[in-house]
Amino acid sequence: MAMPRELLSEQQRLAGASIWGPKYLGFGSFDEYCTPRVIEPLKKFSASTCSSRVDAGTTSVHAELEECVTRFVGKPAAVVFGMGYATNSAILPVLIGKGGLIISDSLNHSSIVNGARGSGATIRVFQQNSIYSMEGEICQLPEIVAICKKYEAYVYLDEAHSIGAIGKTGKGICELLGVDTTDVDVMMGTFTKSFGSCGGYIAGSKELIQYLKHQCPGHLYATSIPTPSAQQIISAIKVILGEDGSNRGTQKLARIRENSNFFRAELQKMGFEVLGDNDSPVMPIMLYNPAKIPSFSRECLRQNVAVVVVGFPATPLLLARARICISASHSREDLIRALKVISKVGDLSRIKYFPAEPKKIEQTKNYIKLD
Repeated sequence: MAMPRELLSEQQRLAGASIWGPKYLGFGSFDEYCTPRVIEPLKKFSASTCSSRVDAGTTSVHAELEECVTRFVGKPAAVVFGMGYATNSAILPVLIGKGGLIISDSLNHSSIVNGARGSGATIRVFQQNSIYSMEGEICQLPEIVAICKKYEAYVYLDEAHSIGAIGKTGKGICELLGVDTTDVDVMMGTFTKSFGSCGGYIAGSKELIQYLKHQCPGHLYATSIPTPSAQQIISAIKVILGEDGSNRGTQKLARIRENSNFFRAELQKMGFEVLGDNDSPVMPIMLYNPAKIPSFSRECLRQNVAVVVVGFPATPLLLARARICISASHSREDLIRALKVISKVGDLSRIKYFPAEPKKIEQTKNYIKLD
């Protein structure tokens, strides 16, 4: 959750701390449409249901949220959970048991890996993330769907980092790559990245969702999403779809694409090795040497830019990186400021592994300006 400016310390204000919403669309701070609507269920239902969905944890807002997710992702039905990580780890053992076969990508999130292990099924490499959280790469979904059709396999798609952030109207990887959602058997996603809330969802056929509601421990025993958090998701989806009566959703989607592609291109021009694809808001800067993890992070922080650095065991020992996640709430000034600091620290840390592009000379009528 972004911190209101009035709660920042004097030191932070003097340092020029930026007030950015969390990942992707900037819904984590005050929003003119979402915030007033979140307050209403807070007063009516309190901050938590203090119960699982099957006891006293399902309200009219939870039912509306599941209908909203169903419509947004383009599947017949959906069920929501209070924790994104548990959505994967609790669902997979229910879907596939001992004697089954799970094909799992080696770069999949640990929630998928632990869920697969807990199922007791035989695991081979390849089940699919939409955007890999530590690589920023967009999956080759059309080719995966074609292979699964050929061998009569089910497709389970994790859209934690793509739903709400990519695609023409923010509907994720299927929209971006032109894949019919009927060709994806199970669609999973989280609400923490693009919607400024918590929890996750599973979307699929009505039969699948009904089965999960009767069998999944995450639905039967875990506390449901807080009702105000559920309302936040509903409101954010309405903004994305333009159902709030404005075009702010379209503007946010355009801005995150523009910001992501600008930032990635500038990092590459500077000589950094940046993983991932265009349009992906996730862009890892490769550090490689574990000793460069603290040096890069601390020097950036010393210059008032906080970066997320990742090393072993989250990545292989010699594949340390700094993971940048771009938001629609970043201004061009924010991005340029961060780029200047990262470039300077990159020189100090010697992590620019490629030659920088030569600076262009812009000729005008009155002067010559260096970029």
